[in-house]
Amino acid sequence: MSQTLRHPDILDIARREGRVTVEGLAERFGVTAQTIRRDLSELADAGRLERVHGGAILPSGVTNIGYADRRALAADEKEAIAAACAAAIPDSSSVFLNIGTSTEAVARAMLRHRDLLVVTNNMNVAQILLENPDCRIVLAGGSLRRSDGGLIGALTMRAIEQFKFDHAVIGCSALDADGDLLDFDIQEVGVSQTIIERARSTYLVADATKFERTAPVRIASLRDMEVFFTDGPVPPELAQRCAAWGTEIRFV
Repeated sequence: MSQTLRHPDILDIARREGRVTVEGLAERFGVTAQTIRRDLSELADAGRLERVHGGAILPSGVTNIGYADRRALAADEKEAIAAACAAAIPDSSSVFLNIGTSTEAVARAMLRHRDLLVVTNNMNVAQILLENPDCRIVLAGGSLRRSDGGLIGALTMRAIEQFKFDHAVIGCSALDADGDLLDFDIQEVGVSQTIIERARSTYLVADATKFERTAPVRIASLRDMEVFFTDGPVPPELAQRCAAWGTEIRFV
């Protein structure tokens, strides 16, 4: 396969899996590691990928990747994280699930929960939970973001302020080494901050690829989370900070 034909396939794999490795691509395409490194360098020079040790990831920036691509990123890992998070939420609870493909996975993992009140600003979450007849669903109204079915803005924040949740489950677009949760839309961030304020306990669901990305707006800190559900290694210094903060890290 020529270099020109490999590039679209490499990008497609990166969108599906969140990252690509030199070793994996070399085996897949039957070429040398040096050839793949050259491909990745050229894609990085073109702004299509961002080089990391051993491979490349989708580029970070000030604009999030598309919703369909986000759903495909680390899909198996998200499912495992969601199952662990859902298991921590007892029946007969009030829960907030916010915008994100990880929180949608949590919704799917809660289809057998009983006697739930779920408040959400994610129309996809509401649609998923319609399959659970023992779940009362409240949509926090606001401005509809057509790209992903999210409800955001001042109206959403005012609706959330009427509640006090037992548990809130939130996601983020990126995590930095200081433990800050980051996102792209300042209106969505304002909603997430209101959710955290109105929850007795807050859970973060985020796969390890979030440490490889960045975003411009700060939501909160891992200091503000009771439990961080993830699939991969956390930088040792940050793990120490979480221990000092009392933030539990649960690996799946």
